[in-house]
This record gives sequence, structure tokens and C-alpha cells, in this order.
Amino acid sequence: MAQWGTLLVILAALQWGITGGLGSQLMSWGWQAEVISFWRAMVGFICMLGWMFLLGYHKRPADSTRGLLGWSLLAGLGVAGNFMFYFKSVNESSVAVAATLMYSAPIFVYIASFLARVEKPTPTKLGSIVVVMIGIVLLTGVLQSGSASVTPLGIAFGLLAGVSYAVFIFAFKSASRHGSVPGILAIALGLSTLIMVPFTDMGQAIAVPFADEWWVFILFGLVGGGLSFYCYIAGLRHSLPSVASIVAMIEPITATLYGLLILGQGLSAMQIGGMALILLAITVLSLAQNRPDVLLRMPLGLRKDTSRDAQAKQT
Repeated sequence: MAQWGTLLVILAALQWGITGGLGSQLMSWGWQAEVISFWRAMVGFICMLGWMFLLGYHKRPADSTRGLLGWSLLAGLGVAGNFMFYFKSVNESSVAVAATLMYSAPIFVYIASFLARVEKPTPTKLGSIVVVMIGIVLLTGVLQSGSASVTPLGIAFGLLAGVSYAVFIFAFKSASRHGSVPGILAIALGLSTLIMVPFTDMGQAIAVPFADEWWVFILFGLVGGGLSFYCYIAGLRHSLPSVASIVAMIEPITATLYGLLILGQGLSAMQIGGMALILLAITVLSLAQNRPDVLLRMPLGLRKDTSRDAQAKQT
């Protein structure tokens, strides 16, 4: 079962990496970042509703309705920020840069934890932070004069996408103590869809079902907000968090390969070196951390022993 769990997590990471490439392709065809983010959330919301009702999760009472709704709404805010900032970063830089910057966000969560005295600095954590900072400098080319491949907005949006993702992880983990995973994701994705409405060109959004690319939007929503979440949650129940944290690297790597092979978005040797440093440092940090309440990537943000679904399965 552990091998199947790991394979499902890998499949989820592959789908999230492909999502970045599909989003970049849609933007190259004239679709706005906010529009594709809106559709990703809406299709994901429909998928989560289907998951919840088909498997009977809607019949399970919540331990605390207020806690479930409160944390799920915060998770929705994180999802909205993550989706929109990520694709705006892709638009301002490239799929590879945006995905890697988002992946490095846990470092900034650690820094905030140090300043708030929630976490104690250790040589491993401090070393990882330094390595990630060096990697970001190399990846974004901020020290290269005349480099225009990555704009300041692209860097800012990529990091904001990661921070938003961290907010989602924190809220999702907290909400999982009060209700079922499908219900939490349905609330979060539903709210994120509503949050995006004021920022979205609704004329363009409504035109999607009548456009030639309608099927790409459906595929984009399924792999980015529907099937991927199901694979990830199901896989995490049967795999170790330490293993999941390693295979999560597949997401930025897949995004990079999609950008390179399909979109023609190349990287310089310096940028590849920066990307490798970031992924290596995050992996080392993920393996070294032992406290479940530290905000890292999703594989470490969920605990099988605090999930209602896992508890129900064990009993």
C-alpha cells in the first residue's frame, strides 16, 4: 500500500506541474491569468462537490461547524491568492521560475517563525535558508545586468503565491480536525471562486465554454483542482510524509520540462544551478524537520493522525 500511496502522490505532483504549463499555454493564446485561475478553482469546486456527495462525506457531522467553516474560509483565501499570484508570476517570468519560487516559500515561513520565536534556529535550518536565498538570486538573475527574463513583479508574484499556499496549508490542516477533507476542499475552492470574481474579466470567463479552447480549460481544471487533489489526499494516507516531501520536487521539475520541451522556455546554466540549489535545500529541510506543526509543503502540512478521514479508517 505504501508504494501505491507514493505513486498517487507522484501523480498529483505531476498534474500540478502540468497545470503550470497548461496555464502558460492558455495565456499565450490571450486568456488572462485571473480567468484561468477562476476556471481552475470552479472546476475544482465541482469535482470536490462530486467527491463529497458520491462517497457520502456530506452525511458526516462536523466536530465543530464554526471551526470547520472558519478554517475552510481561510483556506479558500489562500487558494485564491495562490492560483492568481502563481499564474501572474508565470506571465511575468516562466513556468520554471514561478513554480520554483512558489516551492521556496516554506523558507520564508521559517524566517517568520524564527522572528515570532515559534521555531528555534538550527544549523540545518539556517544553512537551508542561506542556500535557498543564493538559489533565488541565481534563478531570477537579479545580479545580471540587462537581464529581462524575470521581472521584479514575476519574483514578487511567485513568492506571494508561495506565501498564499502556506496560508492554505495552515488553514487546511487546522480545518481537518473539524470535518472531512472533501468538505473542506469544497468550501475552500468555492470561496476562492467567489473571491476571484471582482478581479476577473467575467466577459472573458463566460466566453470560455464557447471558445475553441474550452476542452483545455476543463483538462486544466481537472488536473489542477480536481483529480490531483484526490490523488494527493488518497496517496498521503498510505505514504510517509518524508517520502511525500521528496516526491513533491516532481512538481517544479515537471513544470520546467513542460516549459522547456513544449513552450520553448529555456533556462540558462546559472538559472538551472539556482533551481537545483533551491530544490536540494528544501528537500534537506523537509527531511530534517520532525515537528508536524511546522508549515512546509503540502506533504508535511497534513498529518494522518489528525485527519478525520484517517481516524475513521483506523477505527
